[in-house]
Amino acid sequence: MLTESPHLPVALRPLDAQALQNRLRDCPRLPSLRSIDSALRELLNADQRYTQQIAEVIRRDPSLTSRLLRLVNSVYYGLSTPVSNLEEAVLYLGLRQIRQLVMATPILEDFQRLTGGVEFSWREFWQHCIGTAILTREVMASVRAPDNETDYVAGLIHDVGKIVMAHAFPEHFHAIYQDVDHPQTSLLEREETILGINHAELGAHYLREYNLPDALVETARYHHRPERAGENAPIVAAVQIADLLMHLAHIGKSGSSTEVTEAVWTEASGWGILFPRGDPEKGIAQAGLKRSLERLPMLLEGLI
Repeated sequence: MLTESPHLPVALRPLDAQALQNRLRDCPRLPSLRSIDSALRELLNADQRYTQQIAEVIRRDPSLTSRLLRLVNSVYYGLSTPVSNLEEAVLYLGLRQIRQLVMATPILEDFQRLTGGVEFSWREFWQHCIGTAILTREVMASVRAPDNETDYVAGLIHDVGKIVMAHAFPEHFHAIYQDVDHPQTSLLEREETILGINHAELGAHYLREYNLPDALVETARYHHRPERAGENAPIVAAVQIADLLMHLAHIGKSGSSTEVTEAVWTEASGWGILFPRGDPEKGIAQAGLKRSLERLPMLLEGLI
């Protein structure tokens, strides 16, 4: 049973289910989750590389253009001469990186609109989200070849509940995150005590309200406990592993101060879901993920 903190002002007592639902209904949807530029997606999924056509579509989106050029000219690529030509940038980045940019850019812009004016280390939070998305794809690729972008998007929006919380409940959000150095309580417990719901449940309710796919809803709700997920458990498990690895490596910040140790990561429940038959494949996947970390901070600096 939840207990109220005696130090909270009356206005910040935990909200009941009806009050939470009313606020959620007033929270705007994320149009990017339903609509990504179809013309560019078709080009990216084509069998051949239509560099010029891809560049032309990218030019229609100034934000995507800016992010693409910033990335290709970042320290991650270490180019001696700056790139200003989109066709050249497309060649350098490759279709995989552009596909991830196409997915991430409009979603991040939606996120930023929701959190405008709310004080928080958002840049490091966006880095955490994108890094989790990239590593989620790496985890899934060690199990099976991805046939769509669901795993990447799931990793990108796994913490959407925190974004919704900042928009719909800014006073509670501030009270929760202004001081998280409480080793005796987890972030989830702190959220439940102060708001009456944790970010995982809040994110799932929000995504369900706008009829988003079950894989995304289950990821938001169960990314800390993927063993509770249904048929989408492998994707949720991959997100859990990626999320924990970001914390282990101290790349970006999600707002949680709970320390993630090597043992916590290597023995996470998600590994048993993805590799139920034993350790050899699991060990190979863990080694590959550690290698993927080496250049991830530089990549994120170029993206955000």
